[in-house]
Amino acid sequence: MKTLAKVLGIIIVVIIGLLIAIPFFIPVDAIFTKVSEQVEKTTGRTLTIAGDKNLAIFPSLRLELNDVSFSNMADGSRANMATMKQLDIHIPWTSLFSGEVKLGKFVIREPDVLLETNAQGKGNWQLFDKVAEQQAEQTKSGQVSLPENFDIELGEVAIYGGQFTYLDGQTGAKQQISDLELAVLLQSLRKPLELKGGITYMAQRFNLDVVVDNPIKAIEGRPFAVTKTVESDLVNVEFKGQIADQGQNISGTLHLEGDSVKDIAKWQGVELNAKDIAFNAFSVDGSMQMQGQSFTINKLVAKLDELAIEGMSTINLGERLAVNANVDLGMLDLNPYLPEPTEAVEAPAEKPAEDAKAEPIVWDDTKMELSALNSLDANVVVRSSGLKARDITLGENQFTLKLQNAVANLSMDKFVAYEGQGKGTVMLNAKQAPYQINTNFSLAGINAEPLLTDAAKFDKLMGKGSIDWQLNTRGQSQKDFVNALAGKLSFNFADGAVKGANVAELVRKAKELIQGNTAALADGLNTDYDESQKTDFTALTGSMTFTNGVGTNSDLSLQSPLIRITGEGEVSLPATEVNYRLVTGIVDSIEGQGTTDESTGFKIPMRIKGPFHDVGIKLDVADAAKEKAKEKVKDKVKDKLKGLFGG
Repeated sequence: MKTLAKVLGIIIVVIIGLLIAIPFFIPVDAIFTKVSEQVEKTTGRTLTIAGDKNLAIFPSLRLELNDVSFSNMADGSRANMATMKQLDIHIPWTSLFSGEVKLGKFVIREPDVLLETNAQGKGNWQLFDKVAEQQAEQTKSGQVSLPENFDIELGEVAIYGGQFTYLDGQTGAKQQISDLELAVLLQSLRKPLELKGGITYMAQRFNLDVVVDNPIKAIEGRPFAVTKTVESDLVNVEFKGQIADQGQNISGTLHLEGDSVKDIAKWQGVELNAKDIAFNAFSVDGSMQMQGQSFTINKLVAKLDELAIEGMSTINLGERLAVNANVDLGMLDLNPYLPEPTEAVEAPAEKPAEDAKAEPIVWDDTKMELSALNSLDANVVVRSSGLKARDITLGENQFTLKLQNAVANLSMDKFVAYEGQGKGTVMLNAKQAPYQINTNFSLAGINAEPLLTDAAKFDKLMGKGSIDWQLNTRGQSQKDFVNALAGKLSFNFADGAVKGANVAELVRKAKELIQGNTAALADGLNTDYDESQKTDFTALTGSMTFTNGVGTNSDLSLQSPLIRITGEGEVSLPATEVNYRLVTGIVDSIEGQGTTDESTGFKIPMRIKGPFHDVGIKLDVADAAKEKAKEKVKDKVKDKLKGLFGG
C-alpha cells in the first residue's frame, strides 16, 4: 500500500509538473495569431497585442494580454476602435469541449473605447457584417443572423478605469464617460444581460443598472427590450422600453426627477441666478420615442416647484433645434422665475409717517437676454387656467407660439382677464438687440382699475369697458420698452369713476368763487389727490397716440348726469407723469344716466398734473380769483354766468 501511495504521489506530481510545463511548450504567439486571424475573419477588424502575452492552464485556461488594440472601421476618425492596458480572460476547460465560448472571468483594465458613426450614420460597433456577407443571410432590413450554435457565456466580468467616447459623425456631437467601475453578467446571448456599476460624466458620478432582455437581438439588429436606471446627486432616471434599428429607434416610458434645476445648470456651465424658491425640485413622466433625430414624448406630466405641465411634445434634435408641443400649464405663476423689480427710492427717514406719500414708480432696467431664441424653432399651443407675471393676473387663456429664426409670433386665441376677455397678437423679433415688439389687442368687458394698477401702477380709473391697442416698442429691459413705446390706444368705459377728486363739487365751489366768495374757497380749489373723492361717469371715451413712451390725447370725453368733461393732454410712461387740461361743465338739466345732452351752463378749465403716485388736481379759476388785478376778467365771467346762477 505504501508503494502504491508513493507511485500515485509521483504520478500526481508529474501531472502537476506537466500542467505547469505545458505553457512553455505551447507556441503562444502562434495561438494568438490564429485568434487574430479568426477575429479579422469574423469582424473584418484587426486584433493586435503589442505587450506581453501570458498563458496558464491551471486551474483554468487563463489568457493575459497586455496593450491590446482593436481596429476601427475603415472611415473612422482614428485607427483603433478600442485599446486597453490589460485583458485578462479565464476560460473553464469544460467549455473547450462543449463547443461554446464560456468565460469564467473576464477583466478589462484601462480601456479606451470609441463608439462613433460615420457620415451615413453607420456605427463602428456593427462588427458582424463579415459574417453576414459570408453567409449571405443579410436581410433587406440590414439585420445579421448568427449561427444557431454560436453563443457566449460570461462569468465574472469587470471593467476598471478608462473611458468610453461617443462621436456622432453626422452632427459632430461628442460625449465621454470615464472612471468606469462596471460589472457585467451574461449567462448566454439569448438570456438577459445585466450591467451594474458607476461611471463619471462631466465630473459627475452616475450609478447604472441596465438590463438587456436578449443580447443576440441587439447584435443581429433586431428590436430588444431594455430597462435602465441611472442615479446621481443631480438626477435620477428610469427608462423601460425597446430599442430598434441599431439604436436609431428608442421607445418606452420615462421617469426623471431631481432636487435642483440650478445644480444641473451649474453642472452644464450655466450660472442660473434665480430666487431660492425657483428652479428647485422637478420631475418628468411620459411615454417617449426617439427615432433618428426626433424625440417625441406623449402623456407628458412635468413638474417644477409648484408648477405642473401636461401635454405632448416633439423635439427635432438635428442641426437646428425644433419644438412642436401642445401643453396645459395649469395655474402658471411666473413670479418666482422673474427678476425682482428695481426698488423704489426710500422716503427720507426724518419725514413724519403721517405725511409720507406713495413711492414713485421706477421701471425695471434689468437686461433681458433673448439670444437663445435664435437657436431653435417652435410651434407650440399652450393653455393655462391662470397666469401671474409680476402684478398682472390673467384668467383662463390659450395662445399659439410660432418661433422661427428668432422671430416669435404669439397669438392669443383665448384671453380672460380682469373680468373681461379678448384676443390679440404679439410679435417679438429677437434676432439682435435691441429687441422689437409689436402688439395688437382687443379687450372687452375689462375692469379698468385692477388692470391699470397691475400693468402701469395707475389706480385712478374705475369702470368696465373695452381697450384696443396697436403698440410697438424696442429695447432689452422693461425700462427700454416703456421709453420706446409707440402706437395707438383707444378706450371706452361705462358706469365708473375717476378717483381722487369730486369734479362736480369743485365746479360748485368755482361757481361760488366767481359769485364773490373768494376768501373761504380759494384754498379749496387747489387740491391734491384724495382717495375718498371720486367723479362718477356714465361714459368715458378717448384715444391716445404714443411716441417714445409719451401718450397724447385730444378727444377725451367724460359724461355723467351732472357734468360733461372734455380734455386733452399727455401721459408720460417714462416719467410716470400725467399732464391734462380738462374743460368741465355742469349740465343745464339732469336727465339721468345715459343722457346725450351736450349742453353745459357753467364751464371751467381744470388741470390734472403730477406723477402717477402723487397727482394734483387744480381749477384754473382759483389763481385768477386770487389776483385782484384781474377783477375785470372776473366781472365778465360773472356777467356771462349771471343768467344761470343769479348774482
